[in-house]
Amino acid sequence: MNLYHYYDKNIGPFMNISDLSTHEAKRILKEIKLNKPNVQSAKRHDTYVEDRLYYESIIRDLFIKKGGKITRQAPHYMVIEHSPWLSTWFEDCAFIKIPIEEFDINTLSFTYGDSHPTFSPRLNDGKEYRKKLYNYDEILKVIDKYGLPQDWNDDGRFGPERYIEVHVWSDEVISRYKKAHL
Repeated sequence: MNLYHYYDKNIGPFMNISDLSTHEAKRILKEIKLNKPNVQSAKRHDTYVEDRLYYESIIRDLFIKKGGKITRQAPHYMVIEHSPWLSTWFEDCAFIKIPIEEFDINTLSFTYGDSHPTFSPRLNDGKEYRKKLYNYDEILKVIDKYGLPQDWNDDGRFGPERYIEVHVWSDEVISRYKKAHL
């Protein structure tokens, strides 16, 4: 199994907006909306930063309850296997592919689909993976049952799940790859 991180070549990988102050994060999103109006992140709503911090607090708390190892406040984001949809998010898109074996799996949490719709109070479709955070062993069972979302829903017509989101709660492996791609 490989984990993928998609990014804009002009910005670099693993540039995490959650590591910034709310004011700075909003300033950057506003700049993206002005300078790159056609990229996916320019389409984010005005409360995106606050929503992201809220959902991150949920997944952090749930992961701690599951016994996960957290060495950073906000996770780095990756997905399981290639996502054709995510590869279209940036004008000059690149990706980093890392075998999952390089990670301490106790520093990884997963949502079946993006964490925002997974934990959104606005989405109540009764799917069993809503409002749930998984560890590695648990997500393998969900994959066995449902497959990879990008294989059956890359265009989003069957719901918001288009990939399995991975939350990396450590800088250990990420920092090696980040340096190699800057």
